[in-house]
Amino acid sequence: MKVLFLVCLSATVHAQTINLRKTIDSIATHSKAHIGVSALLLETGDTLTYRGNDHYPMQSVYKFPISLAILHQVDIGKYKLNQPVLITNEDIMPKGRSPIRDAHPHGGVSMTLRQIIWYNIMESDGTACDVLLRLLGGTQKTNDYIKSLGVQGINIATTEKEQQSNDTTQYRNWATPTGITRLYQIFLKGNVLSKSSYDTLWKDLAESYPGAKRIKGLLPPGTIVAHKTGTSGTSANGETAATNDSGIIILPNGKHLILTVFVSDSKGSDAERESWIAQISKAVYDHFK
Repeated sequence: MKVLFLVCLSATVHAQTINLRKTIDSIATHSKAHIGVSALLLETGDTLTYRGNDHYPMQSVYKFPISLAILHQVDIGKYKLNQPVLITNEDIMPKGRSPIRDAHPHGGVSMTLRQIIWYNIMESDGTACDVLLRLLGGTQKTNDYIKSLGVQGINIATTEKEQQSNDTTQYRNWATPTGITRLYQIFLKGNVLSKSSYDTLWKDLAESYPGAKRIKGLLPPGTIVAHKTGTSGTSANGETAATNDSGIIILPNGKHLILTVFVSDSKGSDAERESWIAQISKAVYDHFK
């Protein structure tokens, strides 16, 4: 009887997984976009992927690994969170999202490292991101650190300013959905950052407000989502290279669902692209909760 019960349970789970894959495939087919999904339930190791090893432009999703890398530098004593950092005119983004630039268009302002990290995640500020990359010694050293953690599906190759040179540059800054999900898994295990640095990054991710209509969009009100979005501009031909969201969902049972959804090369509207992420996220959430 017990063996029969386990077999029946396994068959039910398998059928549910097939249905979830069909749901994701239906959304991806309808969208005519390049969509990738990676989900991992931390406590059980259960996974689901859809084109999870394809390469997608990260856009601001890469600000999560950059914040992780700078907080590691804090932990080893190279920097302190309360130390002042001068933001120069060279650091200022000429265009794109940057509340720092909007307030200080010519630079010449000092902020604490903690404030810059806050702007990097909470405001998705391009100037803050490039300042952190400068402090880290550039994109290559940042990339090398992420790879040293055992993550191969992430490639940090360009600064925010460099990505603005043309629409194709952003594709050099790529990730696979499984790569980003893996990095969140490593972060959640709590052995790469000190507790204080972990808490700092968790707070920023959990309070980050961009992307309210993406992973969070259709989830029950009050669901905790610690995440980082990424969004490109739309080219002259009406194609948007990146509409992304990735992070950690706290399920009703307290378990941690890590989810990455990338939407690339889409001619859908802003609302449509965010809706596809929301629909996929709700389907994954319902499957794992």
